[in-house]
Amino acid sequence: MEKLQAEDARYLKRKVKGGSLDVHPTEKALIVQYELEATILGEMGDPMVGERKECQKIIRLKSLNANTDIATLARKVVEECRLIHPSKLPEVEQLLFYLLNRKKSGNDKREKHSPRDLAPFEGMELDEEANINRIDHYVELLYEDIPEKVRGATLILHLARNPDNLEELLQNETALGALARVLREDWKQSVDLATTIIYVFFCFSSFSQFHGQVTHYKIGALCMNIIEHELKRYDLWQDELQKKAANQNVKKEHEKAFKKYQGLLIKQEQLLQVALHLLLNLAEDTRTELKMRNKNIVHTLVKTLDREDEELLVLVVSFLKKLSIFLENKNDMAETYAVEKLARLLPCKHEDLLNTTLRLLLNLSFDTGLRSQMVQAGLIPKLSALLADESQRQLCMCILYHISVDDRFKSMFAYTDCIPQLMKMLFDCGESPMDPELISFCINLAANKRNAQVICEGNGLKMLMKRGLKLKDVLTMKMIRNVSQHDGPTKNLFIDYVGDLAAQTGVQEREEYVIECLGTLANLTIPDLDWELVLKEYNLVPFLKNHLKPGSAEDDLILEVVIMIGTVSMDDSCAAMMAKSGIISAPAYLIDLMHDKNAEIRKVCDNTLDIIAEYDEEWGRKIQSEKFRWHNSQWLEMVDNRAMGDDGEPFMYGDDGEPFMHNGDILERPDLFYSAGTEGSRNTQQRLNLFYSAGTAGGRQVGESGVEPFFFTFNITF
Repeated sequence: MEKLQAEDARYLKRKVKGGSLDVHPTEKALIVQYELEATILGEMGDPMVGERKECQKIIRLKSLNANTDIATLARKVVEECRLIHPSKLPEVEQLLFYLLNRKKSGNDKREKHSPRDLAPFEGMELDEEANINRIDHYVELLYEDIPEKVRGATLILHLARNPDNLEELLQNETALGALARVLREDWKQSVDLATTIIYVFFCFSSFSQFHGQVTHYKIGALCMNIIEHELKRYDLWQDELQKKAANQNVKKEHEKAFKKYQGLLIKQEQLLQVALHLLLNLAEDTRTELKMRNKNIVHTLVKTLDREDEELLVLVVSFLKKLSIFLENKNDMAETYAVEKLARLLPCKHEDLLNTTLRLLLNLSFDTGLRSQMVQAGLIPKLSALLADESQRQLCMCILYHISVDDRFKSMFAYTDCIPQLMKMLFDCGESPMDPELISFCINLAANKRNAQVICEGNGLKMLMKRGLKLKDVLTMKMIRNVSQHDGPTKNLFIDYVGDLAAQTGVQEREEYVIECLGTLANLTIPDLDWELVLKEYNLVPFLKNHLKPGSAEDDLILEVVIMIGTVSMDDSCAAMMAKSGIISAPAYLIDLMHDKNAEIRKVCDNTLDIIAEYDEEWGRKIQSEKFRWHNSQWLEMVDNRAMGDDGEPFMYGDDGEPFMHNGDILERPDLFYSAGTEGSRNTQQRLNLFYSAGTAGGRQVGESGVEPFFFTFNITF
């Protein structure tokens, strides 16, 4: 019967019946629904077989924008599409107007889009509407040739893009198994087929509860292999194009190959985007992420950063950002010099790409080695320029703050427009609280001499002093203190503010605020500054004296007091004033601090004690004695401990059994220190003065090599 009908069939009659119009749910396009009726006529013209099928046509409107003439575009659509009757022109205009307004609101939504959202790509269009009831038919298409496989996979994809169908599709193990098999066997034969099938599994991966099923079919591992293969193909394409470009005789062939390359590149980037989206979703499970790392996912992603497609780059950078929170992945990024490739993306007009790149750089900036790579890649001027962008300012400032922590890089900021922008931000704050990132960044920069000069340009220092003193702002005063530590023209600018700073010590202020004000004063080693007048006018001597008493204040404040005493004592009249006021009763505490674990405290106390010893003979003897004990503590301990072993030390006793070292303080035995030579005996003070002279250098005697002598050996006569 079938053979007879085939022989009798002579004609095919097609009839198209127009249907409804609608807008595409996600794209700038119109969807035309129509009905296609096909009838096979016999030799006599009688209908033998007939079939009806509902179809749809998508009319893409890429040129639709705010400047488009809606009426003109609507007429053009009606004229070129025979499926739309001219009577529907008003309806077309209305739909175009709706699309235009939706496009505007869609822009705002896109700016906040998640990297896990995946837009439809070219090749997904169909001339029929997918129906979940025909899933078995779609699966049968997967056993046909490549074009039919692509069609069957695309129909299933249209079903999978509707979340309501996922549960039912998941229960159809035959369909999922067939998709996984076709992908595993035929992905090299068709990029479209591979992209479509991976997209189906991506729809499942968008929901955590379906990750187990995606993993069951080993789609993740297969995607890793596909991505690696496609990247190798990309390298081969590049090599081939370079060879043809170098040969001038085949210029036409190069142009032809380049056009072909462009088409292949678009399809390949669609495949990479879908595959990487799926992997990013699966990486929610840290165990799965670890498996990806073992397959060098970081190296693969860093290599993909060479691409130009912005949507693909957003995805890759987002993936790297997620991976960067783990130490092993961060180390892999350092080894592959990911920072150099990320620097290429800054600045860029794509806001999502810019923001995601900055967030990744912020994660990486916690590593010292990666900060060095950022500087070498020229990111300091790039990030400084981006401070003008309010939407990215916070991220840029945090990254630059981390870079400024390293003293090696502080000076580089002086040669950008970073500091002027920061000073403007500080000025704009007025009396309102400042962002901690902003003031912390400024404090770091102020620790560099060249930066401090830039900060003080114009009325910079005046503005800082006004804010710091008026608001009692500790952090602003800390920045001012860092500026004051540098020798040169900036230090002289503080002469106008000495009185304001000194006045802060006489009132009941927070201790941390007084520390910064006092520390700033202590840094002002200016020869022309009359410290005697400052001490008298603001009654600073009692303040300094009271805070030298043990337990009177925290160590930080005591340290600043000691430094302040050292600074003002450079003036002879000030040193005499403090000596007469009884402040020298504090040396007992300074002597204790001389053995402090902090090297800076030891240094300051040592110098201060030398100055005190110069003006007070009694304390001078005690100070020199204590220094002697400290330098020769090992020898003194050996002398005091007479029983070093079971039998004692024979050289410590005379012939009559009496010890040479009698009970008492060894320092009270000056006869042990000097030999009875022709020089005669000298008193202990005279000999010690040879070792500890309180000269104008304010220090101790050193040898020619610059090394302080260690006094251990003495001439002892037995």
